[in-house]
Amino acid sequence: MFIPSQSWGEDIAVDSSSVKKNLESIKQNIVHYNVRIIAVTKYFGLKAIQAGYEAGIRDFAESRAVESIAKIEQLSDEIRRNSTFHFIGHLQSNKADKVVRHFDVIHSVDSLKIASAISKTACSLNKREKILLQVNNAGEEQKSGYSKEQLREELREILKLDGIEVIGLMNMAPFGAGEEELTRLFSDIKKFRDELEKDYKISLPELSMGMSDDYKVAVACGATMVRIGRKLFT
Repeated sequence: MFIPSQSWGEDIAVDSSSVKKNLESIKQNIVHYNVRIIAVTKYFGLKAIQAGYEAGIRDFAESRAVESIAKIEQLSDEIRRNSTFHFIGHLQSNKADKVVRHFDVIHSVDSLKIASAISKTACSLNKREKILLQVNNAGEEQKSGYSKEQLREELREILKLDGIEVIGLMNMAPFGAGEEELTRLFSDIKKFRDELEKDYKISLPELSMGMSDDYKVAVACGATMVRIGRKLFT
């Protein structure tokens, strides 16, 4: 089901039994891999998160700071307490404070400036925010993300920041890419992750790659997190 951007966040009816059935189907497709399914609820309202929680999901992802925070604040204490919230959208430095206060993991860090803003708020809250560094290895101008060269230039300074914990890399593949191209791009991210671990003597256990249309390819290429919305909720 296509949901136009102007309708994102509307409380479209979602049935928990359907979500559970979809979740089990996805799990069967990746049964041989140790992968965390991140439910992307940015297109939906509270009912989707509630239905997902009832279906057993505990990881939820949003991409627009103001709208998603308003949504999270309306959730029950039980859901908020037992869930992990992931921010996957492009983050502006002036929104970093609010995002750090409401999200547990930020997947889309693409500059030292953003990492520093996140660290500043996290330190004020006496926490270490988990982040992933977004890599745009397809070179798409319309998408955010580091080039591999840019990331290498800034990584040492990012690793010095007290308020963050860099746990891995994130990638968004081009829309409509074929399986061969997807395999090349996802495999390249894994190879780049391995190089960074060796060169900087660090551990980057997480690879956030793959969405509803390409998660099976991403998992085969080493993804540890897949971000799935439509396949779960429609």
